[in-house]
Amino acid sequence: MFTIGDFARHGHVSVRMLRHYDATGLLRPAHVDPFSGYRYYTATQLARLNRIIALKDLGFTLQQVRDIVDEKVGLEELRGMLRLRRAELETAMAAAGARLIQVEARLRAIESEGHMPTNDVVVKSVPSVRVAELTATAASFEPEDIGPVIGPLYDELFRCLDSAGITPTGPGVAYYEDAPEGGGRISVHAAVQVSAPLQDGTFRILDLPSLDQAATIVHRGSMDAVLPTAQALARWIDANDYQSTGYPREINLECPENRDDWVTELQAPVTRA
Repeated sequence: MFTIGDFARHGHVSVRMLRHYDATGLLRPAHVDPFSGYRYYTATQLARLNRIIALKDLGFTLQQVRDIVDEKVGLEELRGMLRLRRAELETAMAAAGARLIQVEARLRAIESEGHMPTNDVVVKSVPSVRVAELTATAASFEPEDIGPVIGPLYDELFRCLDSAGITPTGPGVAYYEDAPEGGGRISVHAAVQVSAPLQDGTFRILDLPSLDQAATIVHRGSMDAVLPTAQALARWIDANDYQSTGYPREINLECPENRDDWVTELQAPVTRA
């Protein structure tokens, strides 16, 4: 038998944790000296300890862990619990990855402060264009709220167009407006250029209005990392005596499978200040 200290070392856990597992009935010592109160464990108990630690690291509660190791949970139920936990971890990893991208974008924006683009910004008029679109509402204009809305919108839009036998004739055009309900919510429009009659239905076909003046800049890379480019455009607008009159449109010039190779033009409607 092992003392609690030896067992803790072999199991790569703390003595405090073993005492807690004993107190909760999750892992009782094999023997407790009636006179000294010392706890003793056997090597065979390492198997139960390993299962407890593995399940706890997967995020199960101690009650769930107890039911599983005591075989109160059937095999199919255990598989379902593990699949659910895997899905939760994958979602958390994706969210953490998205947050990391935004942190990196903020860092690049900070690093680019004081560096004004010179030849990158072009002021031009943008003609009206016919688009098919789907619209939804995002909680805010923050990337973590826009991204989960616009991606599925485009997926659904292309499915609708395919079912209707309509082939896009030009790039995608994403544009944004303050939502009617207010509260900082944003109306997200996922659109693509088409040549088809105007319509309202499962999706809309409309003529997107022209812009008399737009300050434009090209962003290369994933739209998750657009912040430094967007803020460079904003600094140029301010430094050159223009005033923004709306949210920038995003024209998807090139959208290969690798999002890091995307090429997108930002078109910010402006007027002279």
